[in-house]
Amino acid sequence: MGRRFRRTAANALFVGACFIATALALTALGLIMYSLLRQGLGGLDLNIFTKSTPAPGSEGGLSNAIMGSLMMCAAAMVIAVVVGLLAGTYLAEYGGDSAYGHLIRFLNDVLLAAPSILVGLFIYEIMVRPLHGFSGWAGAAALALLAAPVVTRTTEDILRLQPKELREAGMGLGSPRWITIRKIIWRGAGGGLLTGALLGFARISGETAPLLFTALNNQFFSLDMSQPIASLPAVIFQYALSAYDDWRRLAWAGALLIALAVLAANIIGRVIAARGSHRQ
Repeated sequence: MGRRFRRTAANALFVGACFIATALALTALGLIMYSLLRQGLGGLDLNIFTKSTPAPGSEGGLSNAIMGSLMMCAAAMVIAVVVGLLAGTYLAEYGGDSAYGHLIRFLNDVLLAAPSILVGLFIYEIMVRPLHGFSGWAGAAALALLAAPVVTRTTEDILRLQPKELREAGMGLGSPRWITIRKIIWRGAGGGLLTGALLGFARISGETAPLLFTALNNQFFSLDMSQPIASLPAVIFQYALSAYDDWRRLAWAGALLIALAVLAANIIGRVIAARGSHRQ
């Protein structure tokens, strides 16, 4: 009886600690969302999406920052998905247990934990400084370096979950290994691969430090990725620290937009992953 009581008490203590930790995390998240909604909803209007960032005391919006963020994130995700998909496939299907595979996995884990400001400084040294100018392409490269490890890790994990019978069936029909992977394994893991891409997008959508070293900022609307370009994180950083009420209002509105985008990406990713698991 004494041993059973100790086990019951230990289990209750552990469950209670988990419940308290979960409640604290949800409370913090709720407070953050409450402050964003309370401060940001008042700044959301049509001007946010139709006008560029204004001078102090002038009417304006965040259209140039929204477009700049979308362009850099889109370019970054193209790079990250291609690199991450191929690297994750190599680790899962070819050399994952080799010394080279372990090295790639270790370096990928290092990049996952690397501070984003170091990535921005690295891209500054290899792209901005040699070319003597900030640019949207440099910002996209920095964001791609942050998203690629997420896509790589997710791709490897998802492909390893695919039944080995799929591989055996494809090669049993005479298909080369790469065709089996492309037409059977990738197709079966499509939902998980898309989830990895969405998680990569959520990882980079709010990054500020790398963009300050690479894309800098631009007060005007621009589609030229070879020049400094505006982004929502950089505008939020600048406007939130200003002494102007209208700039701080735009900063709160931009923060709310980013929070909603990240929340939507995570929800979509989890829905897709849940549907994929039910089908399997």
